[in-house]
Amino acid sequence: MAKNKDIKLDAINRKILATLHLNGDITNAKLAEIVNLSPAACSQRTHALKEAGYYFNCHTEVDLDRICEHVIAYVEFKLRDNSMEVRRKFEAAIELMPEFMDCLRVTGETDYISFTCCTNVAELNRLSDELSSNKNLKIQRIVTRLVLERPKFYLGYPIAKLKWLE
Repeated sequence: MAKNKDIKLDAINRKILATLHLNGDITNAKLAEIVNLSPAACSQRTHALKEAGYYFNCHTEVDLDRICEHVIAYVEFKLRDNSMEVRRKFEAAIELMPEFMDCLRVTGETDYISFTCCTNVAELNRLSDELSSNKNLKIQRIVTRLVLERPKFYLGYPIAKLKWLE
């Protein structure tokens, strides 16, 4: 992700970001219409915002229930040693496992929470055992919380409700 210069987040740039955030595959022509710019000007702003690192990594959501067997879980990790060196080792290990899709360092009784997706519970357990058996990671406890249902699906950040930085 590039982050080489700041760009003024005027009303148009904010609208571009908010629109792209919820609809990453929108055409430039449609985006230009929404933000009331010419397609050329819209394309130029969109490219500048991306180059500056204001947005990155567009992807498509898929309906896992229709295409593959899977188990979704939140996995909590408590480390025995919370030094920067150990945290970096832990984060590097998680980074190598694509099944751990998201990893957040949090406050409280847990040090990290990770959102995971595996083929089945046995595979989730195998990955957890692989991590916990690595003595360099100094994992004290792993708590797995299987997701039973998803009454609400992540649909992006509530950008319209957040305070923009000046």
